[in-house]
Amino acid sequence: MRKKIRVLQVIPRLGYGGAETGCYDLAHFLPEHGSKSFIVTSGGELLQFVDKKKVKVFKLPVQSKNPALILFNTIIISFIILIYNINIVHARSRAPAWSCFLATKLTFRKFVTTFHGTYNYNNSIKKFYNSIMVRSDLVIAGSNFIFSHINENYGNFFFKKKRKLLVIFRGINTNYFNPQKILPIKLDKFSKQNKIDRNKFIILLPGRLTYWKGQKIFIEAIKLFYERTDIPPFEAIILGSDQGRSVYKKQLIDLVQQHRLNKIIKFIDHCEEMPVAYGIANLVCSCSYEPEAFGRISVESQSMQVPILASDIGGSKETIVKDKTGYLFYNKDPNALANSIVEIMQKDYNSLKTVGIEGRKNVLKKFDVDKMCLTTFTEYKKLIELS
Repeated sequence: MRKKIRVLQVIPRLGYGGAETGCYDLAHFLPEHGSKSFIVTSGGELLQFVDKKKVKVFKLPVQSKNPALILFNTIIISFIILIYNINIVHARSRAPAWSCFLATKLTFRKFVTTFHGTYNYNNSIKKFYNSIMVRSDLVIAGSNFIFSHINENYGNFFFKKKRKLLVIFRGINTNYFNPQKILPIKLDKFSKQNKIDRNKFIILLPGRLTYWKGQKIFIEAIKLFYERTDIPPFEAIILGSDQGRSVYKKQLIDLVQQHRLNKIIKFIDHCEEMPVAYGIANLVCSCSYEPEAFGRISVESQSMQVPILASDIGGSKETIVKDKTGYLFYNKDPNALANSIVEIMQKDYNSLKTVGIEGRKNVLKKFDVDKMCLTTFTEYKKLIELS
């Protein structure tokens, strides 16, 4: 008789990020396939949407790097494992991974980790701290880029060890990110609320406001071509929360004012339904300085049939078929970004529509959330069968 799979996922916060939505989607997938699902987190916006009848949630300070709290979390997670007979613990970040590692050692359960970033280091202490993500029975990389990063930097942890490393591409809910599902009234409401002129060509830069996401290079690129007469009238939107980085946001606002782009570039803090934001855009940009582990924005925009222009590094290079499902530019170079945007703006409607259609086909084939969940579930079953 097969053991019933009982999975406890542990994540610092259940917000709107890629790791968080992946956790949320998998948590709701498991009960539909005869398994029990549990989440430990400190809080987050997505908590309100969790179906409490299907997923049991525990709130602990697992976002903390404080050694005392890591030890406290270890004890509580160990009790949760024993009381609810958890047989797999899946950690999605470093701080909670230490608690999960210790708890699974104490309770003799299987331990899984997902690398959601590159977790760089500049000294041996930081490398040791990061190494917890490869001390599990199964290490999941969200892209081939992350897989290579793990092998190059932490490959010694896999020699002569019974650990498995594999790529499971992150998936998105293609039913949610579906242009056919957006009500026109929602597009109109969002446009009116934010004074967006949809008769113009709309360029959207989504993502939290942080230096490496490239908002500054985006502004510098807009400055280079906004006065050209051989492109259609346009507006640019920087969509994202500063998440407490008020100094950086002020720098961005000052930069826009310095270049006299106030009438061209708008800042929007938040959009509850991202498909609506994609729905008003003619072009989506992802300008990250550092490699994206997966490139969620690239995948979401393709799913919404909106052309995407992304930095030619990291996960985005894997999710975009260059010049077929989207476009790539040389990262960190405002001139390259400006030239690429202008080139796309000068394309005819049918060419851009074709790119959008091919983009959605690409996502449905490779990056659908059900595929991600099913592959992960299959690996869970293999772990249980080995125990």
